[in-house]
Amino acid sequence: MTDESISPDENPETVAETAPSLGLSPTTEEEWLEALRQVIDPELMVNIVDLGLIYSVAADEEVENGLAVDMTLTSPACPAGPQLVQQSKMALERLRDINVAKITLVMSPPWTPERMTDDARDQLGIF
Repeated sequence: MTDESISPDENPETVAETAPSLGLSPTTEEEWLEALRQVIDPELMVNIVDLGLIYSVAADEEVENGLAVDMTLTSPACPAGPQLVQQSKMALERLRDINVAKITLVMSPPWTPERMTDDARDQLGIF
């Protein structure tokens, strides 16, 4: 696998070099982000990608068909942190060719509202 990282602002590209044994195309970064968009912050009711909580998603070269995700929380004391991490892992591991998703919480750089997409701002009434 090729080690490529993405942020929500980058164009998606395929990172796997070979197709899964079923003959399907490997999942793409766009599909990884779409899976993570299914994870909703229970306090803000906005998905974690649009909130800007996902810092990077990359192929995990240490694990076959693995992903490594760096994400943060809106606050280090966020009570929903364990839930968001577990739901992120489950969402990615449901993809057809992802066996293991390793989620790492990072607090640097700290999250700020500037990381949110315009859609998230609209949903929260921030202009």
